[in-house]
Amino acid sequence: MKFKIRTAVLFLLLLFYLSEWTVTAQNTVAVKTLTFEQALEITNGNSHVLKQNQYLQKEKMQEAKAAKGLYLPKVGISANYLRMSDDLHLNLTGVKNSITPLYEVLGKYGSFSVPDPSSIRQKLLSGLNDVENGEWDKMIQKKEFGLVAATMQWPIYTGGKIAAANKVAEIQKGEADEVARQKQGELMSELTERYFGLCLARQAVMIRQDVLDGMNKHLDDAIKMEKQGMIANADVLHARVFQAQAERELSKAKRNQEIVNQSLLNTLALEEDVMLEPASRLFYLDTIESLDYFIKNARQNNPLLQQVGSKKKLVMQSYKVEKSEYFPAIALEGMYNIVDKDLSPYTPDWTVGIGLNWTLFDGAARYRKVKAAALKTDQVEEVEQKAQSDIETMINKLYQELNMYREQLIELESSKTFTDEYLRVREKAFHEEMSNATEVVDARLAQSQVRIERLQAMYGYDLALARLLEYAGISSQFLDYQKRLSVKMESYK
Repeated sequence: MKFKIRTAVLFLLLLFYLSEWTVTAQNTVAVKTLTFEQALEITNGNSHVLKQNQYLQKEKMQEAKAAKGLYLPKVGISANYLRMSDDLHLNLTGVKNSITPLYEVLGKYGSFSVPDPSSIRQKLLSGLNDVENGEWDKMIQKKEFGLVAATMQWPIYTGGKIAAANKVAEIQKGEADEVARQKQGELMSELTERYFGLCLARQAVMIRQDVLDGMNKHLDDAIKMEKQGMIANADVLHARVFQAQAERELSKAKRNQEIVNQSLLNTLALEEDVMLEPASRLFYLDTIESLDYFIKNARQNNPLLQQVGSKKKLVMQSYKVEKSEYFPAIALEGMYNIVDKDLSPYTPDWTVGIGLNWTLFDGAARYRKVKAAALKTDQVEEVEQKAQSDIETMINKLYQELNMYREQLIELESSKTFTDEYLRVREKAFHEEMSNATEVVDARLAQSQVRIERLQAMYGYDLALARLLEYAGISSQFLDYQKRLSVKMESYK
C-alpha cells in the first residue's frame, strides 16, 4: 500500500514538473542580436515605404520613356462602316442634252470639205448613238460602304509641346528620386529613434533591476538590524515603501522595453516574435562640424528643397506649354486603303499630305493662361524661400540640442562620480548606525537617477544627430559619425 502511494506521489510530481517545463518553454522568446548597421540593412531590404518609392521611381522612368515616343510617328489601323441617306450620284444629263443636237445636225446635214464627207457624218451619227445610250446619271458611291485603312501621323512642329512634355517627364523622374531620398532619411531617423530607444530601455531595465536588488538587500539589512534593536521600525517601513516603488519602476521599465522592441520590429518589417538585443551602444561626440556646414549641405542636398526646385521647373515648363499655344501645329499625315466594301472606285488607294492647325483667336484664353502660369512661378518661388527658411531654422534648433545634450553629459559625468561615492558613504554609515534608512534610499535613488539621465542625454544626442543629418540631406553619413575615432560610447553593463 505504501508503495502505491509513493508511486502516485512521484507520478503527480512528474506531471507537475513537466507542466512547469512546458509553460516555461512556451513563454521563452528568442533573442536576436543586431548591430545598428545590420538593422539598417534589414530595414532597407524590408521597408514597405522604400519598396513603394522604388515602384514610383520605375513608374516615372517608364513615363519618361513614353514621352520620348511623342517624337515618333503614330501608325495605326482605322475601320469605318458608314451609311448615308441616299446613294451618291453624278448626273450629267444636262451635258448630254447640250451636245446631242450638235451631233444630230452635223450627222444629218453637215457639209464638210473633205474627199468623203459621208464617212464623217457616219461617225457623227455613231457618236450620237453613243451619247444617247451613255450612262449620264452615274452612281459613284453607294449609301452603305466600309473601309479598313492604315493611318500615319507624324508631328513635325508643335510649338515646343513635345520638348516640354519630355522635360516634364525627366523632372518628375528626378523628383521621384528625391522623394525616395527623403523617405530614406526619414527611415534612418525612425530607426535611430527605435534602435537606440531599445538600447536605452534595456539599460533602464538593468538599472531598475540593480536598484531593486539594492533595495531588497537594504530591506533585509534593516529587518535584521531592527531585530537586534539597532534601528526603529519606521526605518524598516521606509525601506519597504521604496522597495515596493523599485518593483513598480522595474515593471514599468520592462513594459516600456517590450513596447520599444515591438516598434523596432515594425521598422525592420520583421513578423517574427523575437526580443531584439542591440549590439551597438549609445554614443556621442565632443565635437562635430560647424552649423554653417550643415546649412550649406541642406541648401544643396535637402530632398524637400530639391522637390520644391522640381516643382519650380515643372511650373516653368507649364509656362512654355501655354506660350506654345500661340504657334501652329504641323504634322505629316498618310492613309493606305487595305480593304473596303462598296467603296467608290474613284477613291484613291493612298494619300499623303501635311496638315496644319493654327488657332488665331480664342477669346484671349491663351493670354490669360500664360499670365496664370507666370503667377504660379512667382508663387513657387515664395514657397521655396519659406521652405528654405524653415529647414535652416530646424537645423539650427537641432544643432543647439546637440550642444545641450553634450553639455549635459559633461555635467552628469561629475554627478555620476559624486552619487556613486555618496551611496558608498551612506551604506557604510548605515551599517555603523551613523545614518538612517532614508538617507541610504535617497542616495541609491539619486545614483539611479543620474545614470538614467546620462543615458537619456546620450539617446537624445543620437536622435538629434540623425535628424540633423536628415535635414541636411546627408543621412547616409550617420554610420560614419558612429564609427569616428573620437566617438564616445557608454552602457550601464
